[in-house]
Amino acid sequence: MPFPATRGIIGLMVRLFVFLAAVQLVLVVLALISCLAADRVRNLPRLLWVLVILLIPLIGPLTYFAFGRPKRPPSEGGPVRRGQPRPTSPDDDPDFLRKVDTEQSRRDRELLDQWERELQQRNEEDQGPSEQPPRPPASGA
Repeated sequence: MPFPATRGIIGLMVRLFVFLAAVQLVLVVLALISCLAADRVRNLPRLLWVLVILLIPLIGPLTYFAFGRPKRPPSEGGPVRRGQPRPTSPDDDPDFLRKVDTEQSRRDRELLDQWERELQQRNEEDQGPSEQPPRPPASGA
């Protein structure tokens, strides 16, 4: 008859074994689903990855996740790696500022030209059809 203290240790080891077996089963299932659902796999043909996942316990699925899964393309909102760092805001982009400055200057010049034409038209309307300047009022003497 085993000692009472060893029954507690054996029970703990059985629970640990059941937990690790469940983890192994979950890893195998996830690795198989990932391998079979992927459009492409890396480093080995798909059939060999399935064999590695099924025949090598624990290390097979982990190896597939590390070396066999295809790399994800960069997502739209995620970080994108480029050769040169890009400005984070429009204020930091000299090309954008140059473009804005050029467009704003052009708009300002057009607005100023329009105001000058309107002012010239008003002056012509105030002077009337004759080119003579208005006379000062005569004083009664």
